Amino acid sequence: MLLTAYFAIVFLLVLCGCLELTARRLTPPPATPSAVANPAFRHFQSIFLRAYLLALWSDWLQGPYLYKLYRHYSFLESQIAILYVCGLASCVLFAPFSGWLPQLLGRRRTCLLFCLAYSACCLTKLSRDYFVLIVGRILGGLSTSLLSTTFEAWYVHRHVEVHDFPKEWIPSTFNRAATWNHGLAVGAGLVANLLAEWLHLGPVAPFLLAVPCLVCCGWLVFSDWGKEEAEGTPEGDKQTLLLGSAKGGGARLSARARFSRGCHDGLRCLLSDKRVMLLGGVQALFESVLYIFVFLWTPVLDPHGPPLGIVFSCLMAASMAGSLLYRLATSTRYRLQPGHVLCLAVLMAFFSFFMLTFSTAPGQPRPHDSFLAFLLLELACGLYFPAVSFLQGRVIPEEKRAGVLAWFRLPLHLLACLGLLALHGEVSGTGGGEGGSGTRHMFGGCAVMMLAALMAVVSLFTLGRNDTELRLEGTRGEGDMY
Repeated sequence: MLLTAYFAIVFLLVLCGCLELTARRLTPPPATPSAVANPAFRHFQSIFLRAYLLALWSDWLQGPYLYKLYRHYSFLESQIAILYVCGLASCVLFAPFSGWLPQLLGRRRTCLLFCLAYSACCLTKLSRDYFVLIVGRILGGLSTSLLSTTFEAWYVHRHVEVHDFPKEWIPSTFNRAATWNHGLAVGAGLVANLLAEWLHLGPVAPFLLAVPCLVCCGWLVFSDWGKEEAEGTPEGDKQTLLLGSAKGGGARLSARARFSRGCHDGLRCLLSDKRVMLLGGVQALFESVLYIFVFLWTPVLDPHGPPLGIVFSCLMAASMAGSLLYRLATSTRYRLQPGHVLCLAVLMAFFSFFMLTFSTAPGQPRPHDSFLAFLLLELACGLYFPAVSFLQGRVIPEEKRAGVLAWFRLPLHLLACLGLLALHGEVSGTGGGEGGSGTRHMFGGCAVMMLAALMAVVSLFTLGRNDTELRLEGTRGEGDMY
């Protein structure tokens, strides 16, 4: 497995390089020339990306060795499952508030809250106390919810409401962020492996490295974003902000009202449009299975001695390759529709979990087959996310999108929690662990969920067979990177 992991990362990085060169040749650049030529926009974009990419880097550093750290502290697999469930449950609880807090505290202050909460989450990893680790998982759930909403909210508000840049320029920023995000994920695995295994600092080292990165992110948000807000806000807006802060309670009441109305409108949109309902079902099934995969990949491979950081980089490189394949598939040369790519991604994920039900048989593990199945699953993820992002942009009205996506995430996290609780119960009841039947049964359940997701995708495109909104008319997919 050691040699397999190193061979795989070299092969995947070369593959990604070749796909990137091909994609650049076949697709136009993501940003419009006017955006590139505008120095004010480029300066504003740079200020945002410096802080945001540091936040993403800090998040990725914690991925490779989380499970390994809990095992290093001698916790049972069933106890680790409960820790993961606490993190997912906190995401469910904090997800609604992550959209409300920026209106209550302000967007920049909420980003600072993210840096503080995630730093505290990382520092809890120094403790072997189970209760402290649970608190850390809860803080991690809060931080993840804030990361997925607050930074983007700050950028979009300043882009549109303050600087009055064209809305068409927004995707260029998030395309750049997504491109860097893939590279950061691969690099985070390599750096984590360097600290934990090559330098023998142990699995807690990547979490400690994340803390100064979060401090730097917080400083950029406090200084650069604060300066940008002071210089970029017109005098009339400053007076409006002062008046709003003086009202205090009235502003908080208005924020609550907007939040409540957004949730209500999102639910009405979800229930009134069958296409939205089916797309939400696909997202809940597919992405809840990914949370279960995040928990299970380490105990499946770790007993066979691979470098976990390198394996993590391999998985992220496979996802990057899938994203690049999506760009090629929807280019003017191949002209595949996002719906076709989504069907292919779900089918690949089903086949991956079907493989895993055989490669994780008790007493007869086949780690190389499991590793290949994990890479296939991440390749499917790289195809899935841009395809589903395109479809969400077409079937969900923009003004209702935040509320609808909040309702999508609710069954997503609940399904993942139920799956991990089922694994916890089976492991606890059988006294199993790595190599036990619980892992194999869980992969079998994931395969069934992928089959249900595939049926939902087929139903969606049977329903919208002649629906031009679900088809790609341009030269490439919208949302192809994010």
